[in-house]
Amino acid sequence: MRRVRPGGTTRGALTSVAAGGTYEEPRDLPRLWHVTLSVAGESVPLADLRRALEQLAHDHPFLLTSRYASDHAEIRYWEEARDLHDAAAVALRLWGEHRLSAGLPAWEIVGLEVIDRETYHQRIAEGYGPPPATPVGVHPF
Repeated sequence: MRRVRPGGTTRGALTSVAAGGTYEEPRDLPRLWHVTLSVAGESVPLADLRRALEQLAHDHPFLLTSRYASDHAEIRYWEEARDLHDAAAVALRLWGEHRLSAGLPAWEIVGLEVIDRETYHQRIAEGYGPPPATPVGVHPF
């Protein structure tokens, strides 16, 4: 049956499109990754380092915790990314991209661990790995 629309145009009858097969979740949806970034370098004043790490936490709102000493620091946070490669790429850029804006020292990245959410929780349940980040924030080692 054809219907006449205002202005004299016609439109055909609506037809449905059969759904094909079963629904599969798209593979490129973001996932949560737990990141531990370790940096080290020449000794800097602790008060300056703490202030810089607090600024980094402000600039990067997903930052869970930072631990620091005068010549090294560890940053732990959750990153949302499509896959491990994307999460690691963001982590490897984090320190350098925020170095000037946060006033971070010119340290190098000396360690990186990126694990998926399931692995993180499995490790915690089995008593392996670092304990959950409590208290959240910036703390000395």
